[in-house]
Amino acid sequence: MSDSEDEYDLDAGPDPATLAASEPENVVERDERPVHAVGIGPGNPDFLHPRGWQAIADADVVVGFETVVEFVADLTDADLLTCGYRDEGETLEAFAERVDGGERGTAVLMGDPNHSGYQFLGKVEQSVDAPVRVIPGISSLQVAASRARTPMEDSEFVTLHKSGDLSADLDRLRGAVGDRHLLVLPRPFDLMPGDVAAELLAAGGSPDLDALVLERLTHEDESITRTTLGELADHAGGSDPEDSPFSDLSVLVVRAG
Repeated sequence: MSDSEDEYDLDAGPDPATLAASEPENVVERDERPVHAVGIGPGNPDFLHPRGWQAIADADVVVGFETVVEFVADLTDADLLTCGYRDEGETLEAFAERVDGGERGTAVLMGDPNHSGYQFLGKVEQSVDAPVRVIPGISSLQVAASRARTPMEDSEFVTLHKSGDLSADLDRLRGAVGDRHLLVLPRPFDLMPGDVAAELLAAGGSPDLDALVLERLTHEDESITRTTLGELADHAGGSDPEDSPFSDLSVLVVRAG
């Protein structure tokens, strides 16, 4: 992981994703103004559906990671509050103050919040004194499944793109390799596609399984590398961007045998 991510320690407290998933959304009362958590899709505005676009356009203040907010900056006149891992807390505090003061707030998350966005979603919920409503979006995961022709009902989806202990997530992949298609969101940069491939080989996965790494899906520079699990594992190792030939906007697909 990057230096900024090294200081992000979920062991210091409960995973905010647990809060986000603790119960269903409640009905918004007539006099309440919810904060919207919008999935912006793969970053291509053509994949941002109208309801999400409207929540962004109508906002007085938008919050999110800098790399996410930049994709929607031209879609709104709202004040943009951007953060990284180091200043996430203080940025969300500033966002909450604006919302508590009566302004319309929208949080933006890459893809679909239901696909690896629950940690940030939980932090938004912890910060604001208002109901939070998720507006799901198209995910690069869904696009990858289409490109790789791996039906979701025949696939095992695991996101590694989160902080904290990933043992259970990796166990799910190890248990399904060869039997079900695997759709994986890697974690930059310590669990990239090559690292995941090495884990699967060590668990008994066949080196001949088809593996695809799909990068920057829906963008003009979209690329798809088609290889095998064995060849992909040659890229295992390291934790810096230069240690992997693949970008941080990657989806790994391993087809069933």
